[in-house]
Formats: sequence, structure tokens, C-alpha cells
Amino acid sequence: MSVDNLPLTINQLLEAASNARERAYVPYSGFKVGAVALDCDDLLHFGCNVENAAYGPTNCAERTALFRAVADGKKPGDFKVVAVIGDTEGPISPCGVCRQVLAELCAPDMPVVLGNLHGNFRVTTVSELLPGAFTSQDLNG
Repeated sequence: MSVDNLPLTINQLLEAASNARERAYVPYSGFKVGAVALDCDDLLHFGCNVENAAYGPTNCAERTALFRAVADGKKPGDFKVVAVIGDTEGPISPCGVCRQVLAELCAPDMPVVLGNLHGNFRVTTVSELLPGAFTSQDLNG
């Protein structure tokens, strides 16, 4: 898959993710992250990180966007691209849990746009983010 044939540019995707970032609930870290998932119907599903005093229940922006899309009726493989943005020196990088969720819900060759508030970005794929991901095929061992 490529970002060249998407209905939105990389800048538009990152702007949408940046808007979602502003809704983040981060009273403990102050570190806001935003994400959007573009589905097969060209609809955007927004996500932001939501912290919790117990830390474990905290949810990242990438997972919030994808889980929201699933709650809205989308299925694994229905996604064209996910974009994530944060206030980092270089393009933000998803945590390991988010990489596993991306591997579960998105095609291995699906583009993932990683950006920051300084205009830097990098386009990668789900499989590049998590080579050798644990998948449903591993359960049939």
C-alpha cells in the first residue's frame, strides 16, 4: 500500500491527528498524542491518549482511534492508513502495545504516518513497526 493514492495528503492526516491530540486527557504526564485511522470508506476515526491515575488503564491515541473505529463497526483490514503525532524531537514512535494492536487490526503493508509538531514525519508500515508480530496464525500452533 502507498500513501500516494489516499484521499488525504500526509499533511491533512497529521493535521487531523493534531486536532485529536488537543483532546488528550493527560493530567499526569502532560504528554499529548493524537491519532487518526482512515478506513475503507474514507472516514476518519480520531483518537487521543487518555491517562488514568492507576497508569495501567491508560490508553494510547493509536489504540483509541482503532478501538473507536471497531466500535463504529469497522473490521480488521478495513483501514487504509493510521497517522500519529506528538511533541517529540523526531517523528513519534508507537509503543509496543500499539504496534501489536496495529498488527492485529491492520494489513501488514498498511502505511503508518509518524509525525511531530515540528513538521517532521516518516512513513512506515505495520510490518516494519513490528516484524515477526504475534498473530492469530500463532494460536493454531
